Amino acid sequence: MGRISRVTLPLPHTGMSEVRSPITPLGLLRLQTWLSPAFPIGAYSYSHGLEWAVEAGEVHDCDTLVDWLEADLCYGSGRNEAIFFSEAWRCGAIQDRPGLIRAAELAAAFRGTAELALESSQQASACLTTLGRVWPDELLGWLAERLQELEISPVLSVVLGSRMGKEGIPLEMALPAFLQSYFAGLVTAGVRLIPLGQTAGRIAVARLEEAVLAVGSAAAQSTLNEVGSASLRVDLASMAHEIQYTRLFRS
Repeated sequence: MGRISRVTLPLPHTGMSEVRSPITPLGLLRLQTWLSPAFPIGAYSYSHGLEWAVEAGEVHDCDTLVDWLEADLCYGSGRNEAIFFSEAWRCGAIQDRPGLIRAAELAAAFRGTAELALESSQQASACLTTLGRVWPDELLGWLAERLQELEISPVLSVVLGSRMGKEGIPLEMALPAFLQSYFAGLVTAGVRLIPLGQTAGRIAVARLEEAVLAVGSAAAQSTLNEVGSASLRVDLASMAHEIQYTRLFRS
């Protein structure tokens, strides 16, 4: 993907950054649990096309890993997932079921390749199953049934966004935490693939913090009309990964 300049998205002084809704101790525990690497959704099985990028030599050290992930976060699927999460959170908070289905349908359609669609739907399905068994919720149960009826694949950002909105976990905490968890998992994939040391991996996570906060803040003020992607290289990497001879990851 090549070098890109450090993220220049603004950190707004309005919107999410000014909201100071309290998070309850129970809400904090659930936020940590639902975004933990130990949450059983199989996130460790997917690289989001990163495996091909490493094999092709486009990602080969900490700098190029950060550049690749930052571009996807700011201008590609990461930005879109942040908007889908934000919209689903709002729908969950006020239990807007028609709005939630609209967000879910659009999010399911925004999968650029077969592998990215599989990555999205399988993690989201596992998340729905686990949440339904351990933290049952009427809205999420309805969403799972309705998606099945409409033959719409679930998307993780919509599932978690709506559940956290219903739980009352503040968006200004839930959204950046979701993005951090999402891209920290891809950093871990990079640590295994390049390979990098664990300290270099944590440096990569730290260097993505500014982008996570900026994208999260902007997405909290965005609508579904602003969804769009300019990270074609990630989609091309995913397509190439489908026929990659030796693979550790499923995408």
